[in-house]
This record gives sequence, C-alpha cells and structure tokens, in this order.
Amino acid sequence: MSSFWEYANPKKFMQTSAILLPWAAGLAAVCLVVGLIWGFFFTPDDFRQGSTVKIIYLHVPSALMAINIWIMMLVTSLIWLIRRHHVSALAARAAAPIGLVMTLIALFTGAVWGQPMWGTYWAWDPRLTAFLILFLFYLGYLALWAAIDDPDTAADLTSVLCLVGSVFALLSRYAVWFWNQGLHQGASLSLDKQENVHDVFYFPLLLCIAGFVLMFVALVLLRTRTEIRARRLKALMARERMEA
Repeated sequence: MSSFWEYANPKKFMQTSAILLPWAAGLAAVCLVVGLIWGFFFTPDDFRQGSTVKIIYLHVPSALMAINIWIMMLVTSLIWLIRRHHVSALAARAAAPIGLVMTLIALFTGAVWGQPMWGTYWAWDPRLTAFLILFLFYLGYLALWAAIDDPDTAADLTSVLCLVGSVFALLSRYAVWFWNQGLHQGASLSLDKQENVHDVFYFPLLLCIAGFVLMFVALVLLRTRTEIRARRLKALMARERMEA
C-alpha cells in the first residue's frame, strides 16, 4: 500500500506516466480502429432495429465512461480530502472535461438512436434525466474550478460537489433497475448472459469499450501532466514576483 502512495509524489507520477502514456495511446488507437471498423462495416443489421443498432459502438462505451469517469473523480476527490495529495485533485480536474465530452456523446448518440426506436429524440426517461443532470454537474464542476483562484479551496469545494453528483452517476447506471417503466432498454452487457447483446455485436463492442477506456487513461495522464506543469509554472512565477 505504501508503494501506491508514492504516485502522489508529482515527480514519481511524471516519471511513471511518461512510460505509460504512449502505450495507452497506442493500444487505444488499435482497439478503436479495429472495434469501430469491425462493428460498423462487418456486423449485420439487427432484425428489429436495422442499421441503427450500430450506434451501440459509440453510445454504450461513451455512456459507460461518462459514469465511471465521475466515479474515478469521486475516488480521487476523496483521496484529496483525506490525504491532501495534490496529484489526486489534479487528476480529478483533468478527468472532468473528458467526462463532459463523453456525456455529450452519450446524450447525442442516445437521441439519434432513440428517434427511430421511440419516435422522439428525447423522453423524460429516468436514466436519460439522470444523465442530463450528470452533464449539468460536469459543467458545474468545471465552472467551480474556473471561478476560484486558490487551488486548494477549489479542490475542496469541487470534491464536495463531486460527492453530491455521485448520486446521479449511480442513478444513471441503475435507473433501469429502480424504475422498470422507463423507455430505456436494459444493460447491453450484463452478468446475466441472456441480457447481453448477440455475440456478433458483443465482441466488437468489447473492443470499442476497451478503446474508450484506454483513450481515457491516455488523455487523463496527458492532462494531469499538463496540470502539474501548470502548477509548477504558476509557483515559479509567484516566486519570481516575490523576489522582484
């Protein structure tokens, strides 16, 4: 466990992330290219949904990432509040714009998918509503970071906001379980094999999900490294002003 906390040291994090970043980016590119080409061009149309079912290769991974990125932010925010490790707070800040984009992709692709299935681009379904609120929490989180000059105070307040927003992240994930009357279908991937999509869609979908996960890892490492450098630059500039 002590070795885990070594990565809270910015120098150690920068050294390790420099090694991991190109591997994560390369594997993400391979998984996404293979998964999306396989899914969009080499899988058949669904007998009910036709070719519209293929949007699953963008919608499902982005929706999963939107929720799990917020959970990752929750974990790193708790580490900040308990252990006061700056890298964890910066990692949460770095992940937020990525989560916002993933939520936007999920909402947009869900609307495109929903129109031919439900006859409307939007319905106040419990999961869709929870997802929209999650999107607003992402916006609020980023706005709060931008509005507060002191980084430690900003990290404290955004961590509290992250705790509150986690309720809607969980609702987005389990709304179908809580409200069976919702329009949204059940999980495409499940421990219950009968609820999974057919194997012809399942395997390229797994590749796409792996690609999205690896892409997030690469982006959050890159953005966290940028945040650390920006913090160092700000500290150096402040020191120079004091010496002058």
